[in-house]
Amino acid sequence: MRRVAVTGIGVVSPLGNSASELLASASAGHSGVSLLQGALARQLAAPLAATARFDGAEHFDAPKLRMLDRFAQFALVSARQALADAGHDLARIDRTRAGVLVGTGMGGSLSNDEGYHTLYAERSQRIRPYSVLLGMYNAAAAWIGIEHQLRGPNLTYSTACSSSAVAVGEGWLRVARGELDLAIVGGAEAPLSLGSLKAWEALHTLASVDAGDPSASCKPFSRDRSGMVLGEGAAMLLLEPWDHAQARGAPIRGEVLGYGLTTDAAHITRPSVDGQAAAMQAALRSAGLDAHAIDAINAHGTGTQANDATETAAIKAVFGVRAPRIPISATKAMHGHLLGAAGALECALSLLAMQHAVALPTLHLRLPDPDCDLDYVPNTTRHGVTARTMLSNSFAFGGTNAVLVLGAAPGSPTGHANQ
Repeated sequence: MRRVAVTGIGVVSPLGNSASELLASASAGHSGVSLLQGALARQLAAPLAATARFDGAEHFDAPKLRMLDRFAQFALVSARQALADAGHDLARIDRTRAGVLVGTGMGGSLSNDEGYHTLYAERSQRIRPYSVLLGMYNAAAAWIGIEHQLRGPNLTYSTACSSSAVAVGEGWLRVARGELDLAIVGGAEAPLSLGSLKAWEALHTLASVDAGDPSASCKPFSRDRSGMVLGEGAAMLLLEPWDHAQARGAPIRGEVLGYGLTTDAAHITRPSVDGQAAAMQAALRSAGLDAHAIDAINAHGTGTQANDATETAAIKAVFGVRAPRIPISATKAMHGHLLGAAGALECALSLLAMQHAVALPTLHLRLPDPDCDLDYVPNTTRHGVTARTMLSNSFAFGGTNAVLVLGAAPGSPTGHANQ
């Protein structure tokens, strides 16, 4: 197995549209959650979302834009950023050994919702001619491959909230095994349509509005948590063999060390302590590490009653007496739940946090919960944190649990030693 470097990060998110903006906002404890406005808000019980400040017209000409759902726009811009961040012009690579692996939970849901509104609400037959291309789940990965002429595997994963963590892990495997010399991996999601929001509302998993501060409505691990807040955006990482990255003098953001994937096979929505613990243990085995080697965790931390208590119990099952001493960040309080893109965004945040020696905060954790009694880095960023390795947890409806083991960039304050 080859060592695999992360050499580029690209981001469109509620906390900013670059890696530097993302880290600065998260470190400052800014919340991207806000009240929705207008007709959409009036049809929702809790009109909350974490939206990205993004205008596709600034990035694509009109003919191209007509063929791109918002989630694919996010993906293309993030992929461009990741390549630029890595300083990779693709000129000298064998493009048949370069792949794209993207996760999404809902694909082109905005375009699909618009089409259904036209057909059923307006009773019009004038459906957009590109509706199939706009809505298809593999559109984001396909457009990235086309734009950069990458002719290796082009794959889309849809495992609900773990989709992009799976994409990162599967891309890592292909590079580590020598099947690919470059992989653009990550996720994209734009789920903030009326139909999508109403469907999630019907599941009773969304947070109620915090009357004092709507931006504080998502409260992972707090006793008064009431659910998650949906968000939109994308994150893409560039993976390449460590020796290739060193040879071309690439900036290294960190590395992927391992990947664990398990299935609960118990309930379609209810999380499982055993399944989550098994995924963390599988990730550690993949990385050749034991539990004592993990310095920090980015939690799935959705802010629902069931997830947060289950994840706490799973972490205790894996780490035992060390569990209370491991800093655990739940960043969805700030950027919302990006569903299929969440794992990639949180992977990026984990790498950036290690590179800059911070433990990012779990905001709005005001009331301790006896079932959630670990160190969640409450409310304020912790500086000077020595983290050489991190877990990034992603757990999904359907029971697909994906965990990434990440290593810090060499030369950073927390540089990871060579394996």
